[in-house]
Amino acid sequence: MYQIVTDSCCDLPYTTLKEEEIDFVSMEIILNDDVFLDDAGETFDIEEFYNQLKNGALPSTSQVNVSKYVDFFTPYVKENIPVLYVCFSSGLSGSYQSALLAVEMIKEDYQDAEIHVFDTLAASCGQGLMVLDAVQNKRDGLSLEENISWLEQEKMNYQHWCTVDDLNHLYHGGRITKGAAAVGELLKVKPIIKINEEGKLVVHQKVRTRKKALRYIADKVIKCLETLEDPSEQTVIITNVADVKAAETVKSIILEKVQPKDILIYNLGPTISSHTGYGTVVAFVRGNEGTR
Repeated sequence: MYQIVTDSCCDLPYTTLKEEEIDFVSMEIILNDDVFLDDAGETFDIEEFYNQLKNGALPSTSQVNVSKYVDFFTPYVKENIPVLYVCFSSGLSGSYQSALLAVEMIKEDYQDAEIHVFDTLAASCGQGLMVLDAVQNKRDGLSLEENISWLEQEKMNYQHWCTVDDLNHLYHGGRITKGAAAVGELLKVKPIIKINEEGKLVVHQKVRTRKKALRYIADKVIKCLETLEDPSEQTVIITNVADVKAAETVKSIILEKVQPKDILIYNLGPTISSHTGYGTVVAFVRGNEGTR
């Protein structure tokens, strides 16, 4: 018996996390000098947050600190329950290192504590898909060690394809220069962003117009699914920042070519959307070896 836990960066809805009995630790969002907990939508008003983004707000985020991780893990340790923490990418946050330090501190008092911090090198529902797969693996009878081994073998197969509509957030996040943002807005350039093998956000491609960007990320998912022996076994997740219509467009394009098990549409959580901005759309899928 072991417990699978994660953090709010997985962007799975609170209802799903509770239904699957997945505990999670919350990231912090700083907006207008106020600090909010990303609690996966239990109380966090994501629609109001999106409105703030639309009106030009530039929120920042804070990694989970060591003390918070100690408080999060310790109840399981006291109950002698092994923990598998499916963690937000170390390439995007220092939370992974904080979690490792917390484990070291806990083991000073509980030498037999069994806490495994797994670096997904993924974000949002790329991480979320891994969490759901880990839960299914556990349900199928995989031991803790077997589950970790499976995740390690598969983690480079989780794809993230993202298009943004507001280049200012990429500029303020240091992803592009101010000049590139200005020219991009003028020419209606829409960057395609992915997460690379180091778990970092990188600009993969640049296309003209929103319509072409949405088709591009849909085509990437289609290509991935068509390489699989049985695409009908896979779930695709599409997240968006206040643009469900665009997410539905991506879904429709995918369904014209291939039929996965399910295509779920969720909100992009506040942690990632703080850095990508209003109108962001991201598609997530698990493919074959080396497809990231």
